[in-house]
Amino acid sequence: MTVTDRIALDPFGSDIVSESARLRALGPVVPVELPGGIPAWAPTRHDILRELILDPRVSKDARLHWRLWPELDRHPSWHWMANWVGVVNMLTTYGVDHIRLRKLVAPSFTCRRTEAMRPRVAALTTELLAALEAEGADGSAVDLRTGLAHPLPMRMICELLGVPEELRPDAARLIADIMDTSDPDPAYAASVRERIGAVLGALIEHRRVRPGDDITTELIRVRDEDGDRLSDEELLHTLLLVVGAGFETTVNLIGNAVVALLTGPEQLAAVRAGVIGWEAVVEETLRVHPSVAALPLRFAVTELTVGGVTIPAGDAIITTYAAAGLDPARYGPDAAVFDAARAADDHLAFGIGAHRCIGAPLARLEALTALPALFSRFPAMRLAVPAGELSPVPSFISHGWREIPVRLEG
Repeated sequence: MTVTDRIALDPFGSDIVSESARLRALGPVVPVELPGGIPAWAPTRHDILRELILDPRVSKDARLHWRLWPELDRHPSWHWMANWVGVVNMLTTYGVDHIRLRKLVAPSFTCRRTEAMRPRVAALTTELLAALEAEGADGSAVDLRTGLAHPLPMRMICELLGVPEELRPDAARLIADIMDTSDPDPAYAASVRERIGAVLGALIEHRRVRPGDDITTELIRVRDEDGDRLSDEELLHTLLLVVGAGFETTVNLIGNAVVALLTGPEQLAAVRAGVIGWEAVVEETLRVHPSVAALPLRFAVTELTVGGVTIPAGDAIITTYAAAGLDPARYGPDAAVFDAARAADDHLAFGIGAHRCIGAPLARLEALTALPALFSRFPAMRLAVPAGELSPVPSFISHGWREIPVRLEG
């Protein structure tokens, strides 16, 4: 196919599995169209996505390497993309700037520091499960997303960042609106951009006046002591990244694992019998149902040829984690089947190399605490609606469910 035959990605993410299969059938790297008509390339194979992520000729800096960056303002339906590639943090920088910004945040998410959070994660999980039990005591359905999958990582990341209680609902809504790719309305995109400054600006001001033992206070100190290491804009946008990546991915990880087990009773039975470990459940969830299906954007610094396809310099590339995880060439003809017994831990759901998600240890800790506790406390738990009636979040980026209604007792 030619670039004039671009495939429009579903902005609602209605069936990411089928869409990934359709793209894969068209080739190893496919020209696609993102919401609003933004042209990009979509790798459909595990090995090709891995190669592109690790290739130093692939940048994440739109200002430097996206040939269409100067045209962004002239396309109102593209304005939503500015909230992804127009910010300045380690998700959107290249080379030395990426290294500099990553080094400022990475120490807060080492395995050692994450392990120290285990008691707090366990305490929050117990608290949330008790609240769920009380809510469902009369046999009514409860929503596991709003009752457990969302508040656990959200409260943890807010505590790490020092977000005051009054700002937490606004922060959660802000991230949800950024992840929602169903509406390319420029006014909506502008309102999100304004709220980035308002919500996170309020957090910065709060911690400037009331410093604490938290990431925000530490980043403010770095900015104030050495503006060459962290500018005002980088401070704001780094907080945006940490808030979003620090909880949104774990919300979907926990929710997707729950749905996979409740719709796969043989898998759940094997877990209960100790045949399959919870670690395997988490890794298989990340492979088959990655929390982020596709992440915009990366850019070809020079002309690239990969998988027999030439990507011109300056063209955009999306990182297609969902397609890579379902690649039959890597995981066999049943790649789309959730089977934790396959013990495939080579997925790319958290990135790889210098681009591996620094929050991955915390996400795993939260999931590995919440899931065993949930299924142990409610052994008869079941979905309250047929699985086919679950609604995905409206996004080609975020890969999860709007609600997960369950009945806690049989």
